[in-house]
Amino acid sequence: MRWPNKAFASCDARLPMTNDGNHLQSGDCWQPTADLPYLQLRAALLRRTREFFFQRGFLEVETPLLSTDTVVDQYLEPIGSTILSAKQPQHLWLQTSPELAMKRMLAAGCGAIYQIARAFRDGEKGPLHNREFTMVEWYRPNDKMEDGIALLVEFTEALLETEAADCMSYRDAFMQHANVDPLTADTSRLAQVATAANVAIPSQFGDDRDHWLDLLMLELVMPHLGRKRPVIVYDYPASQAALAKIREDDPPVAERFELFYKGVELANGYHELLDAEELRARAITANEKRLAMGKSLLPVENRLIEAMRSGLPPCTGVALGFDRLLMLAAGADTLADVMAFYGDRA
Repeated sequence: MRWPNKAFASCDARLPMTNDGNHLQSGDCWQPTADLPYLQLRAALLRRTREFFFQRGFLEVETPLLSTDTVVDQYLEPIGSTILSAKQPQHLWLQTSPELAMKRMLAAGCGAIYQIARAFRDGEKGPLHNREFTMVEWYRPNDKMEDGIALLVEFTEALLETEAADCMSYRDAFMQHANVDPLTADTSRLAQVATAANVAIPSQFGDDRDHWLDLLMLELVMPHLGRKRPVIVYDYPASQAALAKIREDDPPVAERFELFYKGVELANGYHELLDAEELRARAITANEKRLAMGKSLLPVENRLIEAMRSGLPPCTGVALGFDRLLMLAAGADTLADVMAFYGDRA
């Protein structure tokens, strides 16, 4: 069922475009991109999400969308905003994730918490991306990685009504779908695998090993993940730890896990790093990589580092893309189908 009088005919080239590349009519630009049944399903899944965490004793929290702090990540591009009304202009960031503030709450002693938040990432647009989206993020003190994975399996069953998710290591996923060991292969071996599989290699692709791993994951591994039922991939390379703990295996691995369903990445989880100085060092390294990619530096010092110096409890956290989950639950093709005002319709 579509909205009354909803139309999608082409219009003047100066007007915004729909996700399928057609121009909107000037009189239709106010219309939602999602049809009513999808928005009703969104409301139902949001209710189910709150019930899921309420039943498990989590506290729902809200944290600022605008902050002086931002996650320093090689790939994530935050959207900045300068506040001019104060005596001195203040630069703030729309949050790419509520992670920093939620961990400050954990350090203050809040216990198990979750949030349904708006998140913002510049330059993201496409069937599976939008610069503004809904994220469900949660943390539970004293959980190890295995506990975090188990809770994510439960959440997936409850929201998607699927069978229990399979679990496999990052190494096994690569061995099965790319026939290469991602923890030991050097860049030349990874390049050989990409070339043999006729993977399109971006021009000026350097010798950063993680770039090659990400390329093979995207092209050779991810399309096969979770085709029959969801799958959780765990134990990522230590170089891809982000804010996860590193376990001293041989070779070391990051206690990080991700959820995939029907070839789509839905969630990212960490057995969380607790060392404030290590967090600062990783932010500096991420900034160095950003510079090498032609990106701007992001502020390294933040209030989370201060909170971690006070004491962040052992915990596991997960960030899940709610719009993607809704898209799969609805059997839709793109985020535009399930977001009220996608892209240029915002």
